[in-house]
Order: sequence, then C-alpha cells, then structure tokens
Amino acid sequence: MNNKKKITMLFLLTATAIGAYAHGNGMAGINEATKMVTSYFDPGTKLIYAIGAVVGLIGGIKVYNKFSSGDPDTSKTAASWFGACIFLIVAATILRSFFL
Repeated sequence: MNNKKKITMLFLLTATAIGAYAHGNGMAGINEATKMVTSYFDPGTKLIYAIGAVVGLIGGIKVYNKFSSGDPDTSKTAASWFGACIFLIVAATILRSFFL
C-alpha cells in the first residue's frame, strides 16, 4: 500500500470511530434533556394553575364592581374572565397530558 491509501484508510477509520462515539453521546444528551424538560412540567403546571386563580380573583372583583355600579356590560366581562380562567386550566392539563 502506498502512503496515500494508508492516510485515506486512517482518515476513514478515525471518522467512523468519531461518528460512533458522537452518536452515543448524542443519545445520552437527548435523554438528559428529555428528563430535564419533563421535570419542569409539575412546577410549570402548578404555576399556571396559580396564575389562573389570581386571574379568576381579579376577574371576580372586576365583575363585582361592575355589577355593583349597575353597568350593563357585566355579563360580557364575566364571560371573558371566566373563559380566560377555563382556558388556562385546560391548556395546562392538555399540555401536561400531551408531553408526559
């Protein structure tokens, strides 16, 4: 074998070994990232529920103030705040069930 063929063969063997080594580390990295992302779902879901509770309380106060003042737009405000709270709860539940 001449030197050119030896160098080419050495290069191909090195590239194959590096590729195999990188593939193993890539899978370990993907698995680690998956574990990290799924570990954030419980606190994230609880945070969304807490935000929904705060939005619901603020909405309840706004609707009460409009109702007390006799504003005719009370039902529209109540429906929009209620819809926002329901959306937050449903979105958190669906995202959790979709990704876990």
